[in-house]
Amino acid sequence: MLPIVAMGALACTPMASAAFHVTVAPISKAQRAAMTPSVWRAGCPVDLNQLRAVTATHHDFAGNDRTGTLIVNQDAATATATALRKMYAAGIPIRKMRPIEAYGGDDWKSIEDDNTSAFNCRKATGGGNWSNHAYGRAIDINPIENPYVTSGGSVAHTASKVFIARRPRPGMAIDGGAMVRIFDSLGWGWGGRWSGTKDYQHFSTTGR
Repeated sequence: MLPIVAMGALACTPMASAAFHVTVAPISKAQRAAMTPSVWRAGCPVDLNQLRAVTATHHDFAGNDRTGTLIVNQDAATATATALRKMYAAGIPIRKMRPIEAYGGDDWKSIEDDNTSAFNCRKATGGGNWSNHAYGRAIDINPIENPYVTSGGSVAHTASKVFIARRPRPGMAIDGGAMVRIFDSLGWGWGGRWSGTKDYQHFSTTGR
């Protein structure tokens, strides 16, 4: 059983693997202020009390260790920490991992910066229902390398065009590859297996 480390009023759960470190903590007062109203607002399907900040070590594309944070639902926090630990151990790079309030809640800007993100109170792409991101139960990983590809084979972000062809390259989610196998082991679904439109960056607890 992992020890609990107290950080002020917050309880954090650390895990370690070589140089890897991760903490899971409730959303701080400062984080709440930064998220409101661009990322969270009244009427969102989850309360801020239901969210957790998962802060972890990850490799960047140059092989350096970086630290980033994902905001997820409390019921997805342990699995998220496990996935990040396994990705670190497998040497899978993540370009950057910043809560989406760094981009004013703008998903387009976050993707353009190749930012890996999770919670964002927004509707599903091309739909009127809440996205799984609005529940904190979805993560988009390396969205330039893992683009949203329409059924017609097009992408919205210019830098993603070279990644429409899904041959294995660093940071890419490939069926049978390490990243997808890690989330498969946790029981999460992958948008790369959707029929028609493919959302290669998208992993979620429900598969949608």
